[in-house]
Amino acid sequence: MRTRCYRAGGCVRLWKGDQRLGKHTRPGGCDRCPSSVEERPLPAGGPETTLLPTLLPAMEGQTPGGGGLSEKPVPTASGPGLSSLGAVFILLKSALGAGLLNFPWAFHKAGGVAPAFLVELISLVFLISGLVVLGYAASVSGQATYQGVVGGLCGPAIGKLCEACFIINLLMISVAFLRVVGDQLEKLWDFILPSTPPVPQPWYTDQRFTLTLLCVLVILPLSAPREIGFQKYTSILGTLAACYLALVIVAQYYLRPQDLAREPRLESSPSSWTSVFSVFPTICFGFQCHEAAVSIYCSMRHQSLGHWALVSVLSLLACCLVYSLTGVYGFLTFGTDVSADILMSYPGSDGVVIVARVLFAVSIVTAYPIVLFLGRSVMQDFWRRGCGRACGLRALAEPTGPWVRMPLTVLWVTATLAMALFLPDLSEIIGIIGGISSFFIFIFPGLCLICAVSVEPIGPRVKCCLEAWGVVSVLVGAFIFGQSTVAAVMELL
Repeated sequence: MRTRCYRAGGCVRLWKGDQRLGKHTRPGGCDRCPSSVEERPLPAGGPETTLLPTLLPAMEGQTPGGGGLSEKPVPTASGPGLSSLGAVFILLKSALGAGLLNFPWAFHKAGGVAPAFLVELISLVFLISGLVVLGYAASVSGQATYQGVVGGLCGPAIGKLCEACFIINLLMISVAFLRVVGDQLEKLWDFILPSTPPVPQPWYTDQRFTLTLLCVLVILPLSAPREIGFQKYTSILGTLAACYLALVIVAQYYLRPQDLAREPRLESSPSSWTSVFSVFPTICFGFQCHEAAVSIYCSMRHQSLGHWALVSVLSLLACCLVYSLTGVYGFLTFGTDVSADILMSYPGSDGVVIVARVLFAVSIVTAYPIVLFLGRSVMQDFWRRGCGRACGLRALAEPTGPWVRMPLTVLWVTATLAMALFLPDLSEIIGIIGGISSFFIFIFPGLCLICAVSVEPIGPRVKCCLEAWGVVSVLVGAFIFGQSTVAAVMELL
């Protein structure tokens, strides 16, 4: 029989019969996990599992925060669980999204198809490794959310850092979503109200007006409810938009419509060795599904590392295929003139591209409330632990109530709208997101691996190799974070 400490966020303490598999991460326990805490048996399939939402949101960086996709405690799974094929499908949809629009521009910045594709393949090793490590860490810690795994294994300080990075990451993803929607609205207005320079477009077609109106009339009402039940439709729509756009870009390269008849200027080699690393932020943003990995793993029917490794490989290979086709053919179509948002490079009158614009715009407008919902859940958790206890008013003590929920929602929409209007280039936003994403893809999984092997009965040689890989992962993540952040700051200046 396997047992463990059941205090939330407590230390790792695993047993199998009379054999001790782990220990408290602090001598004598901690304030959350005293050594005298009652131990109860774990389910036969491993750690406690959660009911994964019907379909996880099809976007980068979406995973339960604090209390999960619901602002209520996540229930324990009682059904048969998620199949391996279902896990592949959900993980794929969690990765495919708006990052697709930036891949052709990243191939251009990296100096061509060959260097960009090489960096993508090397990154794929770390991406798959991070997913496998998170599954292993979830089985060791017994936690069912990304933040829970990091906090349970690495301590409360690293757990709070994870929550802070989570909020910042979701905030910047919301900014990127609004920026993409603004770009598509601009092109759609060019199609609806065509005009020739120097005749200006009407005032109501300006992004500052249309994007603000969209946020007030559509996004804010969708984000206000306590529960969001339409996420399964958003997931399907986002995946459909990504696959459709990839097919359109490939078809446009071979068909060569009249508007794209000119020969593009292509780069045969990178301008400098440092320019190759400019593809890292786009890769991190595009393949960012690691925050959802823990919830998916804990919902699987067969919670074994073998099944989870296979799920990780298949889903990321499929994702790599879609992203690579978009990046290669988008770059070959426009060359050095490609835009940071590939859809902005195509003429506004092309019918198949207009369909892609509408699909992406609608999927992002309906996906934005889910990102806000996740970020709001973490902030409400902060409120519950801090301000809520100090407030004498009962209405302010409950963070899910309208007196707390609505101001947080309005603040989130206002802040992201202001940043979206201030940062006009999608590449600058993705540079910031890519740097923050390195924490979830490289740094936190590396730290979890180092901490997990220290409490598991592993041979010294295997333990040394795993710790070395964890250190390498942390160092690579720190490098990507520094490089992406510095590049993004330099672009802003």
